[in-house]
Amino acid sequence: MKKQNYDIGMVGLGVMGRNLLLNMADHGFSVAGYDKDLNRVGALRTEAEGQEVWGAESLAEFIDLLRRPRSVMMLVPAGAPVDSVIRDLLPHLDQGDLIVDGGNSHFSDTDLRQKTMADKGLHYLGVGISGGEAGARHGPSMMPGGPYEAYERVRPIFEAVAAHVNGDSCVTYLGPGSAGHYVKMVHNGIEYGLMQLIAETYDLMKRGLNLTDDELHDIYSQWNQTELQSYLLEITADIFSQLDKQTDKRLIDVILDEAKQKGTGMWTSQNAMELKQPTPTIDLAVAMRDLSMVKAQRETAAQLFEGPPHHFVGDRELFVSRLRQVLYAGMVITFAQGMALLQRASAAYEYHLPLADVARIWRGGCIIRAALLDDIRSAYLEQPDLPNLLFAPKMAQAVMDRQEDLRTMVHYATDLGLPTPGLMASLAYLDAFRSAWLPANLIQAQRDYFGAHTYERVDERGVFHTQWDHEQEKVKV
Repeated sequence: MKKQNYDIGMVGLGVMGRNLLLNMADHGFSVAGYDKDLNRVGALRTEAEGQEVWGAESLAEFIDLLRRPRSVMMLVPAGAPVDSVIRDLLPHLDQGDLIVDGGNSHFSDTDLRQKTMADKGLHYLGVGISGGEAGARHGPSMMPGGPYEAYERVRPIFEAVAAHVNGDSCVTYLGPGSAGHYVKMVHNGIEYGLMQLIAETYDLMKRGLNLTDDELHDIYSQWNQTELQSYLLEITADIFSQLDKQTDKRLIDVILDEAKQKGTGMWTSQNAMELKQPTPTIDLAVAMRDLSMVKAQRETAAQLFEGPPHHFVGDRELFVSRLRQVLYAGMVITFAQGMALLQRASAAYEYHLPLADVARIWRGGCIIRAALLDDIRSAYLEQPDLPNLLFAPKMAQAVMDRQEDLRTMVHYATDLGLPTPGLMASLAYLDAFRSAWLPANLIQAQRDYFGAHTYERVDERGVFHTQWDHEQEKVKV
């Protein structure tokens, strides 16, 4: 019989769960794992040989291994699988025990589960984890939210296993309720936006300049040595040099141009609309993945609708140089949209999010880690209640310095007939955000005309309605 004193248990021994458990063991914690798939239990035992790790073959054995009060972490797919694991765990748990959901659960589900578990005398943490399987094994970014006293119980483990940047652990307590899963959701929304922008630069260089994969590898490698330095640029450069073992072609050229999604980007856009916080670059990134999935229709449309030649005629080196500046501006604007959403949600859901700390823990381990996050962190350290990152002087200057390049590149893309909705949405967001006046007065008038939805005036306080179909009578309501 194994000792009944393991520090933490993991339910779900897929790649993420198993790697995170091994990471914990590497840092001196005794850990137990359980999965209904006994092959995964066996894989854990094999990989963890010689460490204080045990793979349990039954849930009862697993629970019995844990030191009281117990800490049980789940890494299973969001939705019904999480509820299924909770139902299985409940008969074995006692008051004061802790359940940690390390998956990509929707934040509203986390709120409901926390309340349900609290009613049963159990603690519940929702923890966003970013970094993929390599991050789980060697150091992810971790975003916990829930009862503070519950976080304190696992804080030493999380701080040890998370990525570290300049001595700082890429994990911190983010707030009550579903704060952790909400921040992870927005992280993923920003990720969608950044990936779309990078994909658009690829298209402009592949079809617009007819660059080879070797040339693309070199350009993205060079860009990654500049202010654009980021994990996504790093892997993009690597992708263009990867060979396909089946064909000896570059792998990128045999991958189908359809991009799937698991829903977190869509959740970000949906919630942003509910909170009336615009995130157009993220929204367009979600929409473009949807559009990529209707490939048969796109192939038909390609035969029906003739467009301009895709090939750019002009200074190619200047084109690439401008494109680099444009990508940085787009990155700043995308982060600005995501951080503004976090600021709005923090107030709406009473998370009290420490946005400087959010930027800090995103600097290592996670998919959107980038040099830019140091400046974002500094902006929120200086002004924690900053409503929009574009109000930070350094960020504003960075975008304004690249405004002409952004406009020029959108113009080029239009002339070439190459779709760049992420760049266009970023520019449109900038132009709308800097507009002291917008044509929304016409929308107010239209809504009042067809639906008596009322309007407000610039010269008088109150809400008004006009009998548009008859005499123009102004009625205060």
